[in-house]
Amino acid sequence: MAKQSILYSPYGAYELKSKYQRNLSIGTASVVSVVLLILLVSWIYSAMQDDYADAYDASAVVIKTIADLGPPPSIAKKPPQVKVSQPDVAAPKVGIPKPVADDEVLDEDVVLATKDELAEIIAPDITAGDDGDIIVDIDEDDYLPSADEFVPVETMPEMIHYITPEYPRLAKQAGIEGVVWVKALVSKNGDVIRAQVGKSSGTASLDDAAVDAAKGNKFKPGIQNGRPIPVWVTYKVDFKLNQ
Repeated sequence: MAKQSILYSPYGAYELKSKYQRNLSIGTASVVSVVLLILLVSWIYSAMQDDYADAYDASAVVIKTIADLGPPPSIAKKPPQVKVSQPDVAAPKVGIPKPVADDEVLDEDVVLATKDELAEIIAPDITAGDDGDIIVDIDEDDYLPSADEFVPVETMPEMIHYITPEYPRLAKQAGIEGVVWVKALVSKNGDVIRAQVGKSSGTASLDDAAVDAAKGNKFKPGIQNGRPIPVWVTYKVDFKLNQ
């Protein structure tokens, strides 16, 4: 009897078989529940995506070339036009001007010379030299040399009357002294017709005073071939306070 009770114990495989149906039902229900939950979550996510797409409905634009981009906003949108009222100006009373040839236009500021005045104007003689160079014959009386031009002269001009420059007041009050070298063009009559600074004293007021006084000086003209000629001379002007 003891041996039979051991072989037919209620525990073991019999117990597992008795609970098999319940465990299978629980597992099947769990799997189905998980699958339904996954499907529900997928459906909710799809619905949310559709709502978002409806709220921001933007069709896809395929750009193949730069021309498809279109103009930038600053160019595409024109600024608002500002209406400006036209000034109330009376219309001109004269008629519409008619175009004329350039040679028929007269300038009111131009003074035209008369025939007698044109006859008095003598043009310089222009000739051609042996080597083909053009030679302009200018009257010696009308020719004045430049300050840097060399002029052959036998006797240089000699000063016979000197005008002392006026000492500038501000330079005198400031105690400024200096030496100015003046270049003067002496005419055939001995007058100074041009004057400029040859070497500056470093003070503009002293230079200007020396040049202004030079125009009142008188010279014995320079001589070349027994005739007076215009020539440039250079002389020194001292500005000292204790003279």
